[in-house]
Amino acid sequence: MAVSLSRVRVLLTLVLLAVNVVDKAQSIRLPDRISVPARELPNSQTLKTAVFALGSFWRSEAVFGCLNGVVRTTVGYAGGSKSNPEYRSLGNHAESVQVEYDPRLINFRQLLEVFWSSHDSRQVFGQGPDVGNQYRSIIFSNGNEESRLAAISKEREQARSKSGIVTTQIQQRGTFYPAEPEHQKFELKRNPFLLQLIGNLPEEELEGSSLASKLNGYAAGLCPENVQKQIDAKINEIVRKGWPILREV
Repeated sequence: MAVSLSRVRVLLTLVLLAVNVVDKAQSIRLPDRISVPARELPNSQTLKTAVFALGSFWRSEAVFGCLNGVVRTTVGYAGGSKSNPEYRSLGNHAESVQVEYDPRLINFRQLLEVFWSSHDSRQVFGQGPDVGNQYRSIIFSNGNEESRLAAISKEREQARSKSGIVTTQIQQRGTFYPAEPEHQKFELKRNPFLLQLIGNLPEEELEGSSLASKLNGYAAGLCPENVQKQIDAKINEIVRKGWPILREV
């Protein structure tokens, strides 16, 4: 009888251990920091850069980050004369977003379409509740061709507008001053779960990450519907497998 009870205890122990292992396999392990190999990006010489101002740069960065062909986004200050502006000391700069993109996948004309559809260009010096000179609407062009495309797109937008004058300015692109780290990928940083899914990247890596740019748009709910669903599927797969590192979407 003693032998039999002993065997029962051993079997029960093994069953409990097996259940515990299965349970852990089904849960997500979220480490403090994991080094993730960088996804191969297009050569920097093949990339182009565009800069836009369309209200708060927190939202502006999220708008462009999810677009197919956009490699990297950075928020900052542009359009003014003050050297080395800061968030609390902008001078006459506007909050802006710098968009690095692969012209083989998306072009300046398409970026302009996103620009116009993502804010109210008729509002003077502001967007929604954000009122002030720093929130004005600007397209920063780089050369005659971009200036021409910007002007044509503005005329088209004005033709569509039935209730006001389009206030968007078109300026030649000057110096772009990146904003302080706390303003970069702002929407993503408000979602600790997503930060953990990509391995809790240090600030410098996060700012330059193509994946972080895309997830920043996803966190704000501003991705195109097909991209939003694609990222949803990737995250659900991670939840199912219990492996925490999201490498690409």
